[in-house]
Amino acid sequence: MPFMQILEMLSMLVTIFGLPLAIFIFVFEQRKERVNEEEEIYQMLSDGYTNFLTLSLDHSDLYLQSQTATKDLTAEQKDRLLAMFAILISLFERAYLVAYEPEMSERKRRRWASWEDFMREWCRREDFRNALPQLLPGEDPEFAVYIRRLAQEEAQQRSS
Repeated sequence: MPFMQILEMLSMLVTIFGLPLAIFIFVFEQRKERVNEEEEIYQMLSDGYTNFLTLSLDHSDLYLQSQTATKDLTAEQKDRLLAMFAILISLFERAYLVAYEPEMSERKRRRWASWEDFMREWCRREDFRNALPQLLPGEDPEFAVYIRRLAQEEAQQRSS
């Protein structure tokens, strides 16, 4: 077989097998990279919430880990409480913007469920719900609708 025919046959083999293999590897690597990016984003959000919880321990006089509204606060404590709620809303909005999708895969839905649980937990607090009108202007409109709906649902469950 002449050398040119061998080269031609090798070229066809590369085209038939190599090109689809290269495409498969490219798609596989892209998917793996997307999963890694999602993991990194989720971890950064989780770290942000952990930092908030640590901050709430530093302000234990506000009783942020209580399930009920904190009563009889001084003006300074009310300001700090509102600032803490603003930090929390900012974190929740960031989570909503990067992690929430109307149609999610099972993995994403499980991750989002933990964020929704955090939001619902805070929406059970009357003082947090009462602060929402002051906290939400300027936030993402879809997020504002979402958190208001959660707050309304939690308020209804509390009154039932």
